[in-house]
Amino acid sequence: MQKTSITATVDFDREGVQHGFLTLPYSHDDSAWGNIMIPITVIKNGHGSTSLLTGGNHGDEYEGITSLLKLANSLQAEQIQGRVIIVPMMNLPAVQNASRTSSIDKGNLNRSFPGNPVGSVTEKIADYFTRYLVPMCEFALDIHSGGKTLDIVPFAAAHRLDNLDQEEACILGAKLFGAPYTMILLEMDTTSLYDTTVESQGKIFVTTELRGGGTSTPVTIAYADRGIRNFLRFSGNLSGDYEKTTQPTKLLDMPDASCYVQSQHNGIAEYLFELGDTIKQGDVLMRIYSTERTGTAPIEYKAQRSGIFAARRFPSMVNTGDTVAVIAKDCGEWN
Repeated sequence: MQKTSITATVDFDREGVQHGFLTLPYSHDDSAWGNIMIPITVIKNGHGSTSLLTGGNHGDEYEGITSLLKLANSLQAEQIQGRVIIVPMMNLPAVQNASRTSSIDKGNLNRSFPGNPVGSVTEKIADYFTRYLVPMCEFALDIHSGGKTLDIVPFAAAHRLDNLDQEEACILGAKLFGAPYTMILLEMDTTSLYDTTVESQGKIFVTTELRGGGTSTPVTIAYADRGIRNFLRFSGNLSGDYEKTTQPTKLLDMPDASCYVQSQHNGIAEYLFELGDTIKQGDVLMRIYSTERTGTAPIEYKAQRSGIFAARRFPSMVNTGDTVAVIAKDCGEWN
């Protein structure tokens, strides 16, 4: 097996709280013997399950980064049972550049798994998670939001899996996260996702989308703060009662590809519904106006299915191929 070039400055088996780095050598014009230093916290107290908590898979999604930095600064060993591994900024170069992809190699970490130990910087990070960090855990939570180009109703999510027991546990974990929505998520392409890598190793995996637009709000940070603590209760690492929202989470499902609406035109989008609105099949969801000339009628996009308006492109300027909307099946409140 090809050895990784990443080394950890923490001892994953040591009791107590450790703050350190995943150190990846990176030689470049400004530092011939430089390193990328990805912060990591390991908190261990006796025997129990291991939870791997991650944010910053994309560098312009801030709820996970912020809430996991807060957790790393505050969680004490005596508060948990087992082990919690916290990596708030998986793709550190992307985070430091406030971009979805790495500023070094333009790598999209969440499209780079299982990675390559002798590949690009992004592929090396993916490989380390695949072969070293994920095998350590039984539970994994990866916190996403829409970044600069998407806005999404706040949900925790799980996927349909071949292993029905694993699927059921993942869906339960997503529900107990306590977001306003729980989504059975259909990905556009699962081939190189972190999600797929974790699930293929038999782990209980939950992900999220907590709004977007390349920012965070007090409300979305509160979703993440509460959800992380609830996930640690679900994993058995943290004791105490689940923190509940004022309203039960609403269950959403994405049964097929008709949930996604892709643009076939360039122009300015006018959305006719707000996120969370109920959509009926045939409703005019949006109009796209040409920027090339006046006097041209806009192109209307009609909903191909009924459901909840779950996600939209955040910038109003759209291009051919952009996902401009997602309509999810409304399965009702989940008490």
